Amino acid sequence: MVPVFNEEESLAELRSQISASCTASQIEYEVIFIDDGSSDSSWSIIEKLAGDHPEISGIRFRRNFGKAAALTAGMEAARGEWLMMMDADLQDDPAEIPKFLDKAAEGFDVVNGWKERRLDPWHKVYPSRVFNGMIGKLTGLKLHDHNCGLKLFHSDVAKEIHIYGE
Repeated sequence: MVPVFNEEESLAELRSQISASCTASQIEYEVIFIDDGSSDSSWSIIEKLAGDHPEISGIRFRRNFGKAAALTAGMEAARGEWLMMMDADLQDDPAEIPKFLDKAAEGFDVVNGWKERRLDPWHKVYPSRVFNGMIGKLTGLKLHDHNCGLKLFHSDVAKEIHIYGE
């Protein structure tokens, strides 16, 4: 599941990277791009990718509803046993997909990623570090990056998750 908002520049490359990673590891997969009201040509690119690649599909929102709504729509449409969330901006590396599935094979129902090298400016990185530290202290859940967009869920768990956004 890939929420998309004005990501025309990255979609074809992301599809290519996901395909390369999954094909090399013999992983059966589908990619659902959820266009969250983009004003660029993201939807046209998604339609072309879906037409050229049977493992690709798309959902289009008429306006921007936010990432939470996009992910919820993706979860409802997904057909696999394992559901992966991934951001469209190429900061999440599809080469990590097999590693996530390896962790799942160890018995984990949820696997959360984290960005070792963030490509964001400092004014985004610093507040994120403060947030992660606070959440860790408040919940006792020690994750490096609570907000990382790269996550894997077993479909049974995903059905029970209610994502709330803005």
